[in-house]
Amino acid sequence: MELADERLIDVVLGNGHMGSYCHWPRRTRTEAPGLAGLKSRLKRIWMAGDHDRLSRYLEPAAADFFKRLSVPRGSRLLDVGCGSGQFALIASRNGIAATGIDIAENLVERARERARIEQLDAQFRVADAEALPFADSSFDFVTSLTGAMFAPRPDVVAGELLRVCRPGGTIAMTNWTAQGFIGKLMHQISGFIAPPGMPDPALWGDESMVRERLGPGTRGVRIARGRVEFSFPFPPAEVVRFFREYHGPANRAFASLNRAGRKVLQANLEALWSEYNVARDGLTRVDAEWLEVIAVRA
Repeated sequence: MELADERLIDVVLGNGHMGSYCHWPRRTRTEAPGLAGLKSRLKRIWMAGDHDRLSRYLEPAAADFFKRLSVPRGSRLLDVGCGSGQFALIASRNGIAATGIDIAENLVERARERARIEQLDAQFRVADAEALPFADSSFDFVTSLTGAMFAPRPDVVAGELLRVCRPGGTIAMTNWTAQGFIGKLMHQISGFIAPPGMPDPALWGDESMVRERLGPGTRGVRIARGRVEFSFPFPPAEVVRFFREYHGPANRAFASLNRAGRKVLQANLEALWSEYNVARDGLTRVDAEWLEVIAVRA
């Protein structure tokens, strides 16, 4: 994909799918055809690489967050930006009626295959976080692990999360903070492809912004900072190459640059992973920070 084809998109690394985002100039609702075209391009980017390979490294943190939610068996749970089904599958293994949605068709198919192999009842659909195909108050829990934060219109997404959650139900999110490692990684990549666009997705990692977006529709929002460990059995240089191959947005970000630009981006990302790496002997272990949000629907 050439840079000219990606001029409206700002790709940065961030998991819900393991996180990444595409960022474009501000549009109004009267400019729907342009927005539709950008979303189509966004879908193609998410479908690049093999995000399922990356999401497995986030699974321990996802499982820990699920435990802290104390979801009763038999609850109806929707996971928004589900990727290859990680969080919904964890819920389904614990007796939850789980549904996941994502814009990337190949990731949804992978999630369905994982459910089939494990003989789980989790359901997966291709859908947009800004237009959830469910009736009002359909779910007891509405969750998103670093997924919904990367949709282009955060206020629309917030409204949809609230709409499909029943009164008294729970909305739970994890969002990368700008100050944490992934926030810094996002900043590194956006510096190479940075057209003007929507508000920074890392604003979902800001406590005051989260309260502004979700607060009016809730009876309270509990927020805490959480630690997420990324551990890879290879050194930082290979971690960057791994992301470049398997993480769709990172893959497309590298593809949008010429050879010199790719070398610079590779070197900068290697330096960042190395700076934060606390492992030795050719391994990589980095602590990242996300904001854990648990809100009760009014």
